Amino acid sequence: MIREYLKLARSFNSFLTGLSPVMGAIAMGKFDILHLFLLFIIGFFGHSYGFVLNDIIDSKIDKLNKDISDRPLISGTISIRKAWIFAILSMVISFILATYLCYEIGSYFPLIVLFLSAFIITIYNFISKKYPLMDVLSSSAVFLLIIFGATTVSGNLNGVTILAWIVGILGWIEVFFMQLVSGGLKDIKSDYKVGASTAALKFGVRVTKNDLLIMPFSYKFVTYLIQIVNIFFVYLPFLIVFKDRTNLHYILWVLLFIIGFLMLFISHRFLNLKYFERGKMRKLFGIHFSINFSVVPIMLMALNPWAIIIILFPPIGFIFSNLILHGTLLQPKTM
Repeated sequence: MIREYLKLARSFNSFLTGLSPVMGAIAMGKFDILHLFLLFIIGFFGHSYGFVLNDIIDSKIDKLNKDISDRPLISGTISIRKAWIFAILSMVISFILATYLCYEIGSYFPLIVLFLSAFIITIYNFISKKYPLMDVLSSSAVFLLIIFGATTVSGNLNGVTILAWIVGILGWIEVFFMQLVSGGLKDIKSDYKVGASTAALKFGVRVTKNDLLIMPFSYKFVTYLIQIVNIFFVYLPFLIVFKDRTNLHYILWVLLFIIGFLMLFISHRFLNLKYFERGKMRKLFGIHFSINFSVVPIMLMALNPWAIIIILFPPIGFIFSNLILHGTLLQPKTM
């Protein structure tokens, strides 16, 4: 049964959300292991709340998509009632741990930021299929989760550093890309059937009866543009924060350039698929997810070289989650 709850919580990408507040704190120069671990658990359960709520609300739509029949609410291994209990319990655990951290630092302001993040993701789950470009809400929720991590160090917004704000913006961009592109494309077939109003559909992305994938130039342009903006913000700290040039900085520039190229290359691959192949898409999105996530930890190495360790967690969590829960390496069946 634990296995089914981990499926319900979409554990394959939970490490990304879990590390969001962690990176906010690291950007503030916080490297206390217990503090960072608690932030990770808060992010993990926050992730669980958001995705379980999403599955509850979209359960009727999801039943039309045979590719995600392994999701617990569709297969029937977990009831809607139990899913609600799990979602609420996840949120409660997050706030209890956050309250403890606030008590330790002597400021309860971070709770306000965490509440806003939870409130926004709740609104997103209820209206995401009804209006286009609601992905800005899920992105904003993660942005606030990162800023929450930063405020558990500063105690307020005034003390949040420029670097932490940039990390928050990068988190916003990354999640926006995942929702607008990855989420929009992999669900395009079922979303079209139920008349959902997603950005991908508004841009004119379609799947014909023969599974031919129609991808308008405007959608491709926006996809590439988001990633170019992402790369710009990755390099920005080296211009306004890390002004002293070191050999490590030059090495990081080269690594970030290579990663940026790989991101665009993989995007080119899935944006030019001739047919709708959800399995192939999930594999490409999984690779893109791992590469895209690595840009922030590599950038943070300019602050502390040990930040490189963060890169290992999401790919390892992604692969092990898939192996244990789904028997695949890069294609989670609940994605």
